[in-house]
Amino acid sequence: MMGKRLIIAYGLWAIGGPIGLHQIYLGRDSHAMLLMITLGGFGVVWMWDFWKIPRLVSQFNKQNEKSNEVKEGKPPASPSRFMAQVTTGIYFGLAAAIGLSSLTSYYMIALPLAVGLGVHLVASVGEQTSNLKSTLVAAFLTSPIFYGRPISMIPISLSASICSQQNRYYRKQQRKYENLSVRLYRIGLAYLAFTGPLAYSVLLNTSRTVSYVAGCIGALLDWLSFFPSVSALMERILLLPYRIWGLFFGGGGFQDQYYREWEKIYEFVASFQNEKAEMACKILGVSSDATLEEINRHYRDLVKLWHPDHNLHQPAEAEQHFIEIQAAYETLTRLRKMKTHGQ
Repeated sequence: MMGKRLIIAYGLWAIGGPIGLHQIYLGRDSHAMLLMITLGGFGVVWMWDFWKIPRLVSQFNKQNEKSNEVKEGKPPASPSRFMAQVTTGIYFGLAAAIGLSSLTSYYMIALPLAVGLGVHLVASVGEQTSNLKSTLVAAFLTSPIFYGRPISMIPISLSASICSQQNRYYRKQQRKYENLSVRLYRIGLAYLAFTGPLAYSVLLNTSRTVSYVAGCIGALLDWLSFFPSVSALMERILLLPYRIWGLFFGGGGFQDQYYREWEKIYEFVASFQNEKAEMACKILGVSSDATLEEINRHYRDLVKLWHPDHNLHQPAEAEQHFIEIQAAYETLTRLRKMKTHGQ
């Protein structure tokens, strides 16, 4: 087989990088599929590939020259691959939640299967892979523990990723590069299997899908409320598309009736912020229009009152109040600063 050229790889990266054209050119079909489904790894992986292309081209050409060489031993652990597995597993789980949640077997079959396949797809990127059976078993065993919970895809993805990492290995045989049309046909079928149910729910079952997505977001934000900084970052990310739309089209709202359905998600996130602000005001004992100075004063007084070092006779209660005060203060100061800067 002829070697690959760097200039062609970069050209395909520029033209169709988010759908993995350069990875197909280099014979990395699993990576191409991952990019295609996640739109270039949410843009991050596509940009990162710009720096990796010379090494990938070199690896392909060397592999072509030494087609019978197989690496021995166990691949080194990769934190970035593990995080990508967890993230992709959650992403596949969310897609299954949108497209397949109406199935009676969703929590027991569809969800763990989708999460497990997402985790394994990342595990199979490059010269290594993992044991698919072990990954799926971990996903299916974890699923009943979190049955019915909107954020169940998170622990399922974590357990499947851990199991996948423990059973990683180099490919036993070098891949035989098939005809391009056969490879594209296989990738196309896999892509349709992923996007078909998702597109159906988004386009034809919009109201139910919006309600389900809003519920999942609410559960996730509730879970992240223990980490105010992470929760605030997630809220900004979720509201970002809505604000970009408002920046370009004015008014901050969707004009088409179809998009107004999806606007409910952004209204839900905004209302979640308002509820957190009301609760924070109640905890700190300030009014909704309190200034930063008033918030700081009440915060200092409450911290002195409930600091664990000053409440050795009731340490558990003091620690709980102290954590609530810290979270409330962080929430209110962040919202006040956003308001001051016109956000």
